[in-house]
Amino acid sequence: MDLIKIAKEAFATDVKREMEFHPGDTITVAYKIIEGTKERIQLYRGVVIRISGHGNEKRFTVRKMSGTVGVERIFPLNSPAIDSITVNKRGRVRRAKLYYLRALTGKKARIKEIKA
Repeated sequence: MDLIKIAKEAFATDVKREMEFHPGDTITVAYKIIEGTKERIQLYRGVVIRISGHGNEKRFTVRKMSGTVGVERIFPLNSPAIDSITVNKRGRVRRAKLYYLRALTGKKARIKEIKA
């Protein structure tokens, strides 16, 4: 058997999440940060600009604006460090990868919201 597959199965966590969001959605990711002996939960809110990978290795990229600087962070979907993922707004986009948002600023970077 393949050694890489054996190692992945040995270190695999039992965290299985369903995809409840799509590119263009504004989400809040609550993830655990360990500082020394303390553990706290930090919130990261932004727009999902891509979902990549498949199966147990699926990951998503969230982009937020911190002042005038855009910050992107990649999260593995099944990471045990992620406490929760909540969808704040559903966005209507026609692309799977929203890389064009990197070049847009201000009102141009808005995404049309889907009314529920």
